[in-house]
Amino acid sequence: MNSGITAVSQALYKAKLLVLQPNSKPALVEEKIKSLEISGENNDPLYLFSDFQQSSFKPDFFKGFGSTRPVVLVPEVGARTGNVFVDSVWFEEAFLRERTNLGLHIRLKNGGSEAVADCPVKVFLGPQQVAAFRVTVNSGQMVVSVVQVQLPNQSLVRGRVIVEDAPVVFDNAYYFTVQAAKNIRVLEVGAVPATQSVYRNEPLFDYAFTRPESINYDALRKANLVLIQAIPTIGSKLRDALHALVVGGGSVVIVPAGPATSHPSYQQLFRDLGLGAVKWELPGTPPELREVAVPSAQEPFFRDVLGAPTRAVAMPRAAPVLRWARTGADILRLRDGESYLSEFGSGTGKVYVFSAPLTTAYSDFAGHVLFVPVLYKLAMRSFRDEQQPAYRLTQATISLTVPTVAGPGQGADQTQFRLVRDSATWLPVQRMQGNALRLEVPASLEDPGFYQVQRAGQSVATVAFNLSPKESELASYSAEQLRAMVGPSQRNIRVLDGGADEAVVAQLQAERSGQPLWRYFLALALACLLAEALLIRFGKPKVGAPRAAVAA
Repeated sequence: MNSGITAVSQALYKAKLLVLQPNSKPALVEEKIKSLEISGENNDPLYLFSDFQQSSFKPDFFKGFGSTRPVVLVPEVGARTGNVFVDSVWFEEAFLRERTNLGLHIRLKNGGSEAVADCPVKVFLGPQQVAAFRVTVNSGQMVVSVVQVQLPNQSLVRGRVIVEDAPVVFDNAYYFTVQAAKNIRVLEVGAVPATQSVYRNEPLFDYAFTRPESINYDALRKANLVLIQAIPTIGSKLRDALHALVVGGGSVVIVPAGPATSHPSYQQLFRDLGLGAVKWELPGTPPELREVAVPSAQEPFFRDVLGAPTRAVAMPRAAPVLRWARTGADILRLRDGESYLSEFGSGTGKVYVFSAPLTTAYSDFAGHVLFVPVLYKLAMRSFRDEQQPAYRLTQATISLTVPTVAGPGQGADQTQFRLVRDSATWLPVQRMQGNALRLEVPASLEDPGFYQVQRAGQSVATVAFNLSPKESELASYSAEQLRAMVGPSQRNIRVLDGGADEAVVAQLQAERSGQPLWRYFLALALACLLAEALLIRFGKPKVGAPRAAVAA
């Protein structure tokens, strides 16, 4: 707050203290120190008061002080205390449904040096408190609590988690946003609509069917899930569109065709999607059906699908027409260990492959009780939201999905985006690709809370920013540790013990102002006056006897 060049009055000093806020960017401190020209001609001592948090100050920080200007480090020694703060929040499922119970996971951590017992925590969605609980967290420990919440509709909700923890209170609020998912767009491409009865009866899904010769590629690009249902030939245009879909985060389900004439085009599609080597099999006439193994309810895919196990379970049967290397994750297997349904990662999306067609000659899976929940799960796993519940002020960039704007040319979508909070506005560096927006977090963004992303004055998204969790880690360096970090090579840097107590303040004042000598001069002057008085009083010469008269 004061470079030492000009004096600062007490009133101005207090006014500056009032506007100080926690900051998660230690680079600003380094820039301030550089601005003081600590290695230049100014040799006045520089006093650095800080708690020297271990999460912020590193050994190389002191290398920027140079070797000429005297530097005095004054570590602030605080009382031992606990500090419970919210590290992160998340939901178990990416697809959030309105008016259903949703498990909100809250990870809390104690960044202090003392345990905190029975700490109150409250959860708000909008202005309404929806949950409250108490938690005990030991020093340095993380705990995860789960509360059940409901979203009333598909509108975005501003959420807060409030930790009633003292005396450290700057990080007691954690901000996040949540929104119920829109309908999942499912597009089936095939000769007949094999999954229409599954998806069309459920309002969660926006289902459409098309034949290969009449594909609407604009609808395909917007789909969350595309099912390739045993079409005879996959052309290059469709292959390119499917590749672009999974690269952008979409999902594709491939049900192979049985005839050998279809295999080359499928083989090329598998190569384009990066699935590796695939081997085709020629089933007998009629195809030999093999039983699918019972899946485990402990597997994440079937965790909410399978009920209580029964002694005898009639499983579907299938006659595979292709095999693949174990490069993916099996969802369903045959009893002999071969894969029936597997998941592969491709780009940022996913590819699901069946080893047999769904027609009755190759499989009876379409009539099995598992068919509907498995297809539901595939569709729900295809949902992907770029926006996170919360971001950090220290992040370099954030990614959002924003709606496109209809209009001539590209002018509408090229309008710049702004971050707005109250009356403050930021114009961040940005890049738009399709409906995916990447924003660089401005360095001047310092306050946690909610910010609107606006385009042409209209809000297109709301994001929540929080302080870095490093700020809540209270562990700090002691004077001995600071001396070890400085080392013997930087003789111009000294470390004072005891923090800014009265003794240290007196020492600093003496070093800054010099030793006050006026008292000694005053005492010397008084001593001189006393000596002079004594000389006057006792130093008069004696009067002699009268001399006799001498006659001439």
